[in-house]
Amino acid sequence: MEALGRHVLLELRDCNAVKLDDLPFLRHTMLNAAEETGATIIGEIFHQFAPQGVTGVVAIAESHLCIHTWPEFGYAAVDIFTCGAAFDPTEAAHLIVAAIESKDSEITEIIRGQLPVPSPVTGG
Repeated sequence: MEALGRHVLLELRDCNAVKLDDLPFLRHTMLNAAEETGATIIGEIFHQFAPQGVTGVVAIAESHLCIHTWPEFGYAAVDIFTCGAAFDPTEAAHLIVAAIESKDSEITEIIRGQLPVPSPVTGG
């Protein structure tokens, strides 16, 4: 079986609440995680909620990195998807965990698009 992609899901609890509500910091953190691990950034959008919280998406040629924060709970949900071998989503995940100072993190990887490998066609 071959897979089309890897999807890494992060449950980040007991994070630095100030950092979770700091859009410029989170934007830098997500872009840096993509750049440092070899992803090709093709776009990004971030939004600051009132009274608190940030949502951000970094589009990469290999797929995406997303973050959603709840500073009032010290919690962030992050997902990183890649369909290319050049970018390591787990390495990017560890950079994000360290940056937002999560003291209770859970990282789950899901293999996406598992497809059977076609059999070679034999000629006659």
